[in-house]
Amino acid sequence: MRQLPRIPVAPRSIQKDSSLADLLGPEAVACLADNLRLVQPDFDAVAFRRSALAGLKPLGILDRGQHLAQALRAHLPENYGEAVGVLLRSLTPPLAQTDDLGLAVFFYLPHVSFVARYGLDPAHNGGRDPFEASMQAQYELTRRFSAEFSMRPFLIRWPERTLARLLEWTRDPDPHVRRLCSEGARPRLPWARRIPAFVQDPRPVLPILEVLKDDADLYVRRSVANHVGDIAKDHPLLAFELCERWLDGASPQRKWLVRHAVRHPAKQGVKAALRLRKLAV
Repeated sequence: MRQLPRIPVAPRSIQKDSSLADLLGPEAVACLADNLRLVQPDFDAVAFRRSALAGLKPLGILDRGQHLAQALRAHLPENYGEAVGVLLRSLTPPLAQTDDLGLAVFFYLPHVSFVARYGLDPAHNGGRDPFEASMQAQYELTRRFSAEFSMRPFLIRWPERTLARLLEWTRDPDPHVRRLCSEGARPRLPWARRIPAFVQDPRPVLPILEVLKDDADLYVRRSVANHVGDIAKDHPLLAFELCERWLDGASPQRKWLVRHAVRHPAKQGVKAALRLRKLAV
């Protein structure tokens, strides 16, 4: 039977005396090497494992993702587009659900780190614009993990063309892709690099939130609520006005979204937020 790519087994939550960094340890490195060798027979798995493990142990989870992306860069084809093609061929099937995903999907953190680190500069891609290759990579990766971290450098470098692509993806049949359109563009996404332009003015992203506010999947609607919550930190009037408008003829699902979006200012006693939560019952 032909061997297929796999990801290591991982707990559903962090266990006592362990950390997220353990998810990208020697077992994950070995699995990554095996997956790449399956689709690229001349891939030097031994040399990759040696460079990937060197200096890995003291690093946290995000730094391990970056470290492994650098190791991938050294051992995959020099051309970025070709390297991304190898990575995409090594992926496991897309996720079939949006809840109880567990921690195993962090296996793909090095992959999105690779796209974020090397997918913006034409110099890594033989002088050709890497945008399409990077968007395709993030489309596929978000269906297995999330591309919310890797999408942010593209929104900073190319806001208009990246937002246009995300707006297209709001109609995608895969809820993981639709969620990325909101989550990846959040101005203050936890753990991630802020998007200064959207912190200053979030209005360019509002058309995406308008499309997704009534999404069929709670996974997507929760991201929209958290996104509006981010906006409320810097532009409370804009966020509260948006929520008030959304309450006009709102379904129970949209009312939940509004309550969730303003929960933090409501806990702080902000009158406008408390009023919106009452209206959204």
